[in-house]
Amino acid sequence: MRSVVLGLTTALALALPAAPAVACTPGHHDRDAVGRAAAYPPLAVKRLVRGLDHPWDVRVLGRGVLLYTQRDRATLGVWDHGRRHRVRFPSGSVWVSGETGLMGLEVDPRFATNRRIYTCQGGTTASGHDVRVIAWRLNTDLTRATKVRRLVGGLPATSGRHGGCRLLVDDAGSLLVGTGDAATATNPQDKRSLGGKTLRLDRFTGRPWPDNPFAGARSRAQRYVHTYGHRNVQGLSQRADGTLWSIEQGTDRDDEVNRLVNGGNYGYDPGPGYDESVPMTDQSLPGRQIEAVWSSGYPTLATSGGGFVGGRGLGAYDGTLAVAALKAERVLFLTLSADGALQRVHVPAELRRYGRIRTVVDGPGPTFYVTTDNGGGTDVILRVRPRR
Repeated sequence: MRSVVLGLTTALALALPAAPAVACTPGHHDRDAVGRAAAYPPLAVKRLVRGLDHPWDVRVLGRGVLLYTQRDRATLGVWDHGRRHRVRFPSGSVWVSGETGLMGLEVDPRFATNRRIYTCQGGTTASGHDVRVIAWRLNTDLTRATKVRRLVGGLPATSGRHGGCRLLVDDAGSLLVGTGDAATATNPQDKRSLGGKTLRLDRFTGRPWPDNPFAGARSRAQRYVHTYGHRNVQGLSQRADGTLWSIEQGTDRDDEVNRLVNGGNYGYDPGPGYDESVPMTDQSLPGRQIEAVWSSGYPTLATSGGGFVGGRGLGAYDGTLAVAALKAERVLFLTLSADGALQRVHVPAELRRYGRIRTVVDGPGPTFYVTTDNGGGTDVILRVRPRR
């Protein structure tokens, strides 16, 4: 019954222009969903930052100042109340190819005192390329980023396809890294590979987090593994209750939202020969594979980044998981129960006018930010608030 319900969810999300809330309780479509849609307030959307090219991530530095990455330009930028400038940053050291470049961004919770930020980016090695996570220090004028250290490298890279790569500092203080499988069949299930995983590490030293499930493994790479069996993790977020969540791109079916469990296997195994016809969560594999909380079914929406949004005045949006979709050009807001079960999905018409959506980032109060991914210098960062 689960696949039937999820398929209906996707069909409605694709077809409805105003997209009322869609219930997803197993075996039952909620007949009151349309009525409940009134609990979602109208949204006011403003094009805040214009003229961008594939802005991959954005963070709020405080007082309405935004820091953002552009993947292909490999630049770090600042928007400050209508004025913007480029941060001095070694763009030439970033390997840009296909889906890989300057990608994930995170700001340290202690930024006010330590000035640290983190990026996930393509790099060049002696034998080819990789994806790596680097810690930087921003000066007080926000005009220069100075490298502190490489925290972890060797995340697999081939053509640039399936490069990941999202970052999140969680409440415990660890740095989570969502990685792609580099379109290499063995990576998702190979715990000695950093590809097709979520990794967890100390954000200051770069060492594997001591609570990782394989912390005592002989393989150093395996010590970083938090979860495995992923295809291409594009989003990471933590809910107010402390649970960790990922957003993952599917093949031609089954984009996924997953609740992350330490040591969990999420069931992607496209080998041999990178056979993408296999299920995203393949229950024929040995052991226990953790099913997705939400799955797109067929066709996929090309889900990307996102996170939990909240704030007084957001109504039914408060506490939902916002999921950006590239191919489907929309944002899905997932309402989840206290135990993590999917209750309904809402797709607001106000965010279906901007083309491909790369990510959604929560802001202070009832505000969140959305980046588009259309390319050619046409991209924007949107500020979204309830309409007054």
